[in-house]
Amino acid sequence: MKFFDQEIKKLGFGLMRLPKKDEEIDVEQVKVMIDRFLAAGFTYFDTAWAYTGSEDAIRQALVERYPRESVQLATKNAAWIGCQTREDAIRQFEESLERTGAGYFDNYLLHNLGEMRTQAFDKFDMWSFVKEKKAEGKIRHIGFSFHSTPEELEEILIAHPEAEFVQLQINYADWENPSIQSRGVYEMARKYGKAVVIMEPLKGGLLANPPESVAEILKEAEPERSAASWGIRFAANLDGVLVALSGMSDLAQMEDNISFMKDFDHMNAEQLQVMDKAREALGRIPLIPCTTCNYCAKVCPQEIGISGTFMAKNIYTLYGDRERAAGQERWLVGGHGRKQAVECIRCGACEGVCPQHIQIREELQKAAELFGQKKA
Repeated sequence: MKFFDQEIKKLGFGLMRLPKKDEEIDVEQVKVMIDRFLAAGFTYFDTAWAYTGSEDAIRQALVERYPRESVQLATKNAAWIGCQTREDAIRQFEESLERTGAGYFDNYLLHNLGEMRTQAFDKFDMWSFVKEKKAEGKIRHIGFSFHSTPEELEEILIAHPEAEFVQLQINYADWENPSIQSRGVYEMARKYGKAVVIMEPLKGGLLANPPESVAEILKEAEPERSAASWGIRFAANLDGVLVALSGMSDLAQMEDNISFMKDFDHMNAEQLQVMDKAREALGRIPLIPCTTCNYCAKVCPQEIGISGTFMAKNIYTLYGDRERAAGQERWLVGGHGRKQAVECIRCGACEGVCPQHIQIREELQKAAELFGQKKA
């Protein structure tokens, strides 16, 4: 696959979940992983100003040890985190240059656009800033990562044709999910001719250990392949994909990824049918049928994050990972300025407007118990 004007392999090293030792990133282990990654012919690395310690680690493990032109390095600007002025947002770029020592970034992304977060980049006119830095040679390609609806993505793409690529959460579990709409945002990006970088092809690692019913389908089809291989190959198989990122945390994960991506071309028709079966198996698992229409949010007197709570609870039902589900609940509820399920006063206003006829009060009570919530 061409990375704009360069041929690259389609596996990227996501640097958000690097190995740690004594609560700090284990730079020596990262060096070993990077050496192996590059030796296998892969060259794309993805970090962010907001990934604590990651930019410093990549300076030590990559930039100071290999010719700069031999790799592609991407990082991101999160203007919605703690920025009060345009200068605050610009300072993130300067800090990223200093931390990485990279001199320039092959890909520079405005980080996590969607919903209220999009406003910060417009408020601080960061689009003009990244165009200026591209003209100076400090940025080679401008893009953004995105978590929201196809409709909002289209608005951004129309307003900012200077974006050359979009980084999207795409995996087979979310492909037809009405809440996340992976397929919808992917098709919108392609409608406007944008290249796509894929993040979370394994949904934060959850699809590396999928529900048993799904794992059985994958293992029966190709016993020698890991569950992770199916998720990453599904994402990399899509047209217009520059690279699929994998947040590798140890050498074993990297060796597995290299084994199936080193000579990756495309999935065949039989393999794509297996993906359909896996998705259907996920669909048979009893989940809360919330579509995040958020009609409930409009009438809730307590301003509870109902849809976010339900998405987090569904993650627990699917994967049995309470810690991961609780983390999602904190982000989807508190991170969006909403209250937790435990604050429900059981008025029932939400149930009166829910198109899916969900027993919301009962499900909120279950969620509060699952996540160990207590009233403030």
